[in-house]
Amino acid sequence: MEKAKEMAHIAYNALNEKKGEDIKIIDISQVSVLADYFIIANGSNDNQVRALVDNVEDCLHKAGYQLRQREGYGTGNWVLLDFGDVIVHIFDKENRLFYDLERIWRDGKDVNIETL
Repeated sequence: MEKAKEMAHIAYNALNEKKGEDIKIIDISQVSVLADYFIIANGSNDNQVRALVDNVEDCLHKAGYQLRQREGYGTGNWVLLDFGDVIVHIFDKENRLFYDLERIWRDGKDVNIETL
């Protein structure tokens, strides 16, 4: 779980650095075997979404973490980055509201970056 916490910190900071909006960390370790954390954020347009994705990938890669799977980069409206213990979802505003992952994963625990 410590590795997952470090990955979540790096991803959060990478999103924050590129002005990601409404960054949420959800601890899903008790409700799913998919991962320990979901991180959800959005950008204001396709270019910002791609910049957020690129920065998360770059920062986690530099820290030694391997991307397992990336989906949605071509469209720029919902990109999923699977790093194993941490899955990062980056949306445009419209799709974030539409898919509402926070509601779907409400059984998980919201995590504040300062207490992670």
